Amino acid sequence: MILRLVQGAASRARAAVYRMLGMRIEGACWLRAIEIPRHHRAIRIGAGVALDRGTVLLVTGEGSGAEKIVIGRATYVNRCTMIDASERIEIGEHCMIGPFCYITDHDHTFAQGVDPASGPLVGAATRIGDRCWLGAHVTILKGVTIGEGSVIGAGSVVTKSVPPNTVAVGNPARAIKTLPA
Repeated sequence: MILRLVQGAASRARAAVYRMLGMRIEGACWLRAIEIPRHHRAIRIGAGVALDRGTVLLVTGEGSGAEKIVIGRATYVNRCTMIDASERIEIGEHCMIGPFCYITDHDHTFAQGVDPASGPLVGAATRIGDRCWLGAHVTILKGVTIGEGSVIGAGSVVTKSVPPNTVAVGNPARAIKTLPA
């Protein structure tokens, strides 16, 4: 009981600090020991969001003030997940994201004779619809849209968009089942 009270107070304190840094937090949220290194103003999270220990919200590029990471209300992001945005990553409401996931909206430039770290990022917005479930160790790559109500199996690498109400698994992820709407 006392531990729960201490954890709740720590979560509220983290939310207060992130709000002071410019992050848009729309109501009560559960923020464990998360990492947001910079560009706090480019992040918006909805009411009831829970970000578990080790979650990283990383915004790269210029801090233009435009929203680059948006997490819808009542979404749960499990431990050690990284959301890495340079363009825009949008996660819908009531989603569950398993531990050790990686969600990105960009790649590095790759060309003969060019150091990948010195070239510009190549990006395209990534979107996860409402009520989606991503299993553990899922990777979502740039430009992908996961349709609402879809499930992505553990360990999958999603390189192409997934329709709504679909179960997709594998590397690269492929649709194996359509769920009732």
